[in-house]
Amino acid sequence: MVSTIQCDSLWYGADIVTMREGKYHLISQGAIAVTDDKIVWIGPYNELPVLNASREVVYQGGLITPGLIDCHTHLVFGGDRSAEFEQRLNGVSYADIAANGGGIVSTVRATRNTSEQQLLEQALFRLKPLLAEGVTCIEIKSGYGLSLESEMKMLRVARRLGQLLPVTVKTTCLAAHALPPEFAGRADDYIDFVCDSIIPEVANQKLADAVDAFCEHLAFSPAQVERVFVAAQQAGLPVKLHAEQLSSLNGSTLAAKFNAMSADHLEYATESDVQAMANAGTVAVLLPGAYYLLRETQCPPIELFRQYNVPMALASDANPGTSPALSLRLMLNMACTLFRMTPEEALAGVTCHAAQALGLQETQGTLETGKLANWVHWPLSRPAELAYWLGGQLPVTVVFQGDARP
Repeated sequence: MVSTIQCDSLWYGADIVTMREGKYHLISQGAIAVTDDKIVWIGPYNELPVLNASREVVYQGGLITPGLIDCHTHLVFGGDRSAEFEQRLNGVSYADIAANGGGIVSTVRATRNTSEQQLLEQALFRLKPLLAEGVTCIEIKSGYGLSLESEMKMLRVARRLGQLLPVTVKTTCLAAHALPPEFAGRADDYIDFVCDSIIPEVANQKLADAVDAFCEHLAFSPAQVERVFVAAQQAGLPVKLHAEQLSSLNGSTLAAKFNAMSADHLEYATESDVQAMANAGTVAVLLPGAYYLLRETQCPPIELFRQYNVPMALASDANPGTSPALSLRLMLNMACTLFRMTPEEALAGVTCHAAQALGLQETQGTLETGKLANWVHWPLSRPAELAYWLGGQLPVTVVFQGDARP
């Protein structure tokens, strides 16, 4: 006697791009059975077992991909820096802008002076376009507060976004992002404050899922970052790092030493950095939006990442200064055109590899039995079209944890 599989819903009528093992692994005319919020069966429609589904949804062609994951953003902040963008295009140097109170310090000032409710409303405005393009999971960093009160305010707003909208939000404490004005000339004292006060408190309040830092000549040294990582470990939080964006300080090697989930940017990563990341299982998160806006010329070492099998994730890096990006799909095209990634690598970068960068690879990032029922239905015929089309909002349908998102 053939047993019947009970399920809440059955979805079919489209080709399915599963992204298993970072490859398309296309299922032609596929079907997905869902119970509660998980996939209980997936495969070709003509191989369906005996199912008893409470409801059926039939697509009229198109493609299904895993829900998109934006694994590096700074989505919560006060004010904007569009005036500085215009100044730079008119020939004013970044150093001059910073000397006149601009740059990251201006965002810190605005964030501190913006109420929690206003930060929430502004972040909702930025998040909704990303969700409309198929994002079902997003990471949001702090780092524009640089005081205990303001860093916690930012992280509370980020947590609130995940309660208000159908999206998984992972939060990261990036207090070691820049030196706040009140600690001018006292970087080591500020790092002490981050390690002794901010990290323990955000961990105690369960406001952060990870700890990040900015390792760069204009930010913090490897020795200072190492102290931050030790404090994170003591607080029971995994780490990640902004590394090798503007120069080579071997920050990504340091990140790998601490088994970081990811090292991000990486334009100046060396072969030894890449080897260290490969040995530690650290994901390379590439950020073409910042590369584009800053008119950088040094690409991340894509061939080395391929050679050493380092997973490459992509993210919007949505932030007010260097990547005011509200389209993750645009990052796919930028990664292909600027970094010479393939469309398949780019799609893996916002699905399975992005999930790994957030430690979510067991539940998200691919379409497989047992994974969360998060996917996007696209009116496309080939997965490469996701990286091909420039701009324009495609009429997508997003399923989040087994339900079509309104």
